Amino acid sequence: MPDPRQARVSDHPALVECVRTWWGDSRTPQQARELSLLLPRLFLQFFSGTSLVREGGSGEVEAFLVGFYSGDNDREAYIHFVGVDPRLRGQGVARGLYEAFFRRAAGAGRTEVRAITSPGNTGSIAFHRALGFELEAGDRELDGVPVHSDYDGLGQARVCFRRRLDGTAVTTR
Repeated sequence: MPDPRQARVSDHPALVECVRTWWGDSRTPQQARELSLLLPRLFLQFFSGTSLVREGGSGEVEAFLVGFYSGDNDREAYIHFVGVDPRLRGQGVARGLYEAFFRRAAGAGRTEVRAITSPGNTGSIAFHRALGFELEAGDRELDGVPVHSDYDGLGQARVCFRRRLDGTAVTTR
């Protein structure tokens, strides 16, 4: 499996197109466009050094991970958005991106990685759990999963994850 490279600002148009195309089979064009708005250029302007792109043999984007290190907490890193070409899903590509991010974050002195997903994204919840993420306690439960109500605004609940990079248990603040 090819190693991912560091992202570049010039990757932005391709990543946005990937989001619109790769999620187009499960969303309307309008919904896929709205999802792509979660990936503004500023993430690559300010966090390209901590974000990753996996390219295919002819240079096309096969997968990407947009992540960054907290500016306010020198222990934490955050994975904001991950995409994998549907033709490659289930082959360990996303796991490889996460593991590369974990190694880089640990090398930068980070000891914990955070991520979020929507409560209905059961595949993402299972994936994060399989990678060793723990679910943070929320203010309610939905189908046995702790949920943070209004996390991203009114009616925008999220499931929050934490993963220690040194293998020890995550402690709640």
